[in-house]
Amino acid sequence: MDLNCLVLSGSVTVESNDIWGNRTVLSHVGKNQYFAETYALLGEVLLVDVRANEESRILFCNIKNLLEDSKKSSPWKEKLLKNILIISSQKNLILSGRNFYTSSKSCRGRLLSYLNAIALQTDSREFDIPFNRQQLADYLNLERTNMSKELSRMQDEGLIEYRKSHFRLLKADEPER
Repeated sequence: MDLNCLVLSGSVTVESNDIWGNRTVLSHVGKNQYFAETYALLGEVLLVDVRANEESRILFCNIKNLLEDSKKSSPWKEKLLKNILIISSQKNLILSGRNFYTSSKSCRGRLLSYLNAIALQTDSREFDIPFNRQQLADYLNLERTNMSKELSRMQDEGLIEYRKSHFRLLKADEPER
């Protein structure tokens, strides 16, 4: 694939689907975010599927040509390549984080790791996640029913409060609302 993609409106989910019907959610890409830049720059075959979460507008850009003629340099070309490097580095951090979330063998460990990371990123113990329940299960490599049961147990134990994609992390001494 030689096209870099920018989400102009809406959002998409990047996922891996195998021929046996197994799905793994790799990332959520929202408005003004890019996807497929690594494939575009390297000219690799796209090994993932991209699914629109809602009505979306996507801008497709051919960026492989930027690397073709490196003798002709211009300020905009250098800035664009710098931005692509920054975006690629940010994606590397996201995928590294996903490995961190899924390294725990327990459902609770994966959920707590993910929710803790989102709380740190948003600098708040109350936040919305970009996934619905099935997407979250796929992202954390969990069975949805087991994950939902664990979320309910965590809420019953006073660790969290949640409704749909909205979460609130509770301290041990903090009362529930």
